[in-house]
Amino acid sequence: MQISNDEYKQLKPLLFSISYRMLGSISEAEDIVQETFLKAYQVDMETVESKKAYLCKMVTNRSLDVLRSARFRREQYIGPWNPEPLLKELDRDDDPLKIFLQKEGLSIAYLRMMEHLTPNERAVLVLREVFEFSYKELANIIEKSEDNCRKIFSRAKSKISRVDGESLHYEKNKSIVNRFIEAFQQQKTDTLLELLSENVTLYSDGGGVVRAAIRPISTLPNVSAFLLGILKKAPEDFAVEVKNVNGQPGIIIYLNGQLSNIISFFIVNERIEDIYMTLNPDKLPIGD
Repeated sequence: MQISNDEYKQLKPLLFSISYRMLGSISEAEDIVQETFLKAYQVDMETVESKKAYLCKMVTNRSLDVLRSARFRREQYIGPWNPEPLLKELDRDDDPLKIFLQKEGLSIAYLRMMEHLTPNERAVLVLREVFEFSYKELANIIEKSEDNCRKIFSRAKSKISRVDGESLHYEKNKSIVNRFIEAFQQQKTDTLLELLSENVTLYSDGGGVVRAAIRPISTLPNVSAFLLGILKKAPEDFAVEVKNVNGQPGIIIYLNGQLSNIISFFIVNERIEDIYMTLNPDKLPIGD
């Protein structure tokens, strides 16, 4: 299959974005995209009607295979599993990757909620809602009828309906995150309690590699006590900054000058509903 350099540059971000949204793993998505292109080069060009459709089907099916095997791995994972945070500083408006990363369905909250979906539900939701594939295209990709795809999409939407546009308002959420940092650093318990929902839950992902809570921490008193306990044990060179994490404001924590933790939030009605702490070094970007 002959793919020009321009086509490669245009299609690679789309394929990565599909696979990453389905898997929540940067490394696995990158491997699948590379594998897809290598296999595509061996295909007879005359048999392919649409390169884009063909490659999207390949990357979706390979992602589905990985998802099914990942079910077992996730069951064996030590502690809560958080999607791998994606830190991207893209300045060019015409960068294809920036276009795809700005689409919906990228936040850590959204990706984590997708863990409640079956592999087919996840594929249909990503392709239909984020990338606006037609039901005819979906039927061809996952090899189900169009009517079945509609039902799968409706079922998937109902399972993660909590995430909406207002909960992803960047500037509002950034203001709340900055207030959270100030309250956290200055141990302003009253402010911290105002920012956290009564039903807040904290997911601390250490993967058994570094110390972390092995179960989700729920309720306002427990989460606030846990956070303040972390602060009391923090070394003097503890440093934080706010960065774009999966399209939303997140907190990057450094210890001894090294990135040690990425914290993301799910914010609803100006209250923090979920906190996702990713400490597993295998999920942290190298060199940040």
